[in-house]
Amino acid sequence: MTATTTARVAAPPVRTHGRPSARLRAWATRGPLLPALIFMIAVTQLPFVATLVISFFDWNALYPKARHFTGFGNYTDVLTDAGLRHSVGTTILLTATVVLVSLVLGLALALLLDRRFRGRGIVRTLLIAPFLVVPVAAALLWKHVLFNPEYGLLNGLLHYVGGPKPDWISDTPLLAVEASLVWQWTPFMMLILLAGLQSRDHQQIEAARVDGANDWQVFRHLTLPHLRRYLELGALLGSIYIVQNFDAVFTLTSGGLGTANLPYTVYQSFYQAHENGLASAAGVLVVIGSIVVATFALRVVSSLFREEGSR
Repeated sequence: MTATTTARVAAPPVRTHGRPSARLRAWATRGPLLPALIFMIAVTQLPFVATLVISFFDWNALYPKARHFTGFGNYTDVLTDAGLRHSVGTTILLTATVVLVSLVLGLALALLLDRRFRGRGIVRTLLIAPFLVVPVAAALLWKHVLFNPEYGLLNGLLHYVGGPKPDWISDTPLLAVEASLVWQWTPFMMLILLAGLQSRDHQQIEAARVDGANDWQVFRHLTLPHLRRYLELGALLGSIYIVQNFDAVFTLTSGGLGTANLPYTVYQSFYQAHENGLASAAGVLVVIGSIVVATFALRVVSSLFREEGSR
């Protein structure tokens, strides 16, 4: 046996007295986050579990003693009831229209703000302002300042040029809701797409212009493919919110005239009809739909980050 081996065998074990173990250090690092985690579970997960349990009961708040377990009966009612099916269709139509129009307008404004001109910072701030307005305040602004048939701004302009004075909310209720949401969500789409425009490879664009490409060809073959991920991200994030939108429908039309979407139907079932089980089942379906959309959104965001990181 060599001296080195003898020394290695005879070496005393390292003492760790007074030093925290790796597991203890890990818990010490995570410890400050535990109150936030407990708060999040108490505020979000426990109410959802309670809602999920209630959705399996035929439970009317006016007759609490008559409640009984009904299994998936409430979900069957939600999917087969004509009024609820109509609210699902209204939700899909409202979401698709607002997202598509907001994307188109947001792209146009982003292309405008991507150019250099005097006062661009002021214009950008003014264009972002609608997204910062409280949703209920934005809906009230459109209802009383713009859509009011007696003193609204739109009818005032039409009267000035000798046109008619329509009742916008009564004549075109769904269009009125869509217009207020488009006004509020176009700045959000504009910000996402403007970030995409400013991340383009300008050397590639200059090379294309040297080769004789005009503005339309540069936009079609270079800018639009580059913005694909940003367009997908804006569409998915906008869809997550608009699917759950309640403020505009409640404030402008109170769900009447065929504008009741699924969140407003949940409100009617719970607060007006007192059908706790039916409202809970509809709410669970809204959450499931939002989770599906959010999953796609997270995948787009992760792929976008991977694409940016590989450059």
